[in-house]
Amino acid sequence: MPQMTVLEILNRTKVFFEKKGVPDARLDAEYIISHGLGMKNRMDLYLNFEKPLTAAELDTLRPLVARRANREPLQHIIGDTSFRGHIIKCDTRALVPRPETEELVDMAKKSLEGVTAPFIVEVGTGTGAIAIACAKEIEGAKVLATDISEDALALARENAAANGLDTNAATTSSAAAGDSNAPGEKTAGTLQFAQGDLLDAVTGDIIAKVASDASAKINCLIANLPYIPDGEKGKLQPEVDKFDPELALYGGPDGLTLVRKMLAQTEGKLNAGASIFLEIGSEQAPMLEAEAEKYPWLEFTGSHKDYCGNIRFVSYKAK
Repeated sequence: MPQMTVLEILNRTKVFFEKKGVPDARLDAEYIISHGLGMKNRMDLYLNFEKPLTAAELDTLRPLVARRANREPLQHIIGDTSFRGHIIKCDTRALVPRPETEELVDMAKKSLEGVTAPFIVEVGTGTGAIAIACAKEIEGAKVLATDISEDALALARENAAANGLDTNAATTSSAAAGDSNAPGEKTAGTLQFAQGDLLDAVTGDIIAKVASDASAKINCLIANLPYIPDGEKGKLQPEVDKFDPELALYGGPDGLTLVRKMLAQTEGKLNAGASIFLEIGSEQAPMLEAEAEKYPWLEFTGSHKDYCGNIRFVSYKAK
């Protein structure tokens, strides 16, 4: 019997995925086959379409294809994803970071232009992707990332280490290391983690460790909290419903219970002019705008669309 080629197995896998309802069936087939065959990227797949596959190679591919057909997230099967070019390990301990969430980092960067060594807090860090991007991309940033889940924080710490961030180093020593940078070179940011319920994790001891001053106030607060209404349980895509932790998905009757709780906790913790950026559901911005008067120390500054044109973020500014 003639051996199947890479192209033949790719086409068969695509058809199989389509029957199983897998979104982007062709693209996912390309990623899984190139990963299973140990190729550096999908381009290598195209360069090897006529390559016959050995029995051992087919044995490697079959369980990977079966996992995706069972709607396990592609990122879990491959083991990681790219978030703004930073490689983030993904598994069942936290949500897979979505491409649209990358825009939160752009919003934070813009709001902090001209701020020296900004103190940034991310609440509900999950994989740590947002906090890692802020620490690596915002010059001199002092980043604190919190989560209520021990499992998520363990994953976030693994990702921070894999991206060259020493979360055990004191801020003072990291800043001192930055003093030796070459002229024009950016001062590296620092990243620390803390476990707790929303901003309850941001204690004076933790602030002193991160910002070298227990009385320091936040320059930018970022959160992508659970915002799916409880009534949506069981109605989500299988990739989410079966494999994402429930703790990271659902936010009460209208999805905003945790968002409201965190906003109420911000009083007295932000510098004047500090920004808050939240990822939300597309229908939730009007509710948050209407409720803004509940937080008189904050100004609701708008809702914002993602690259696909969907309302996905809201922002506030501390008075």
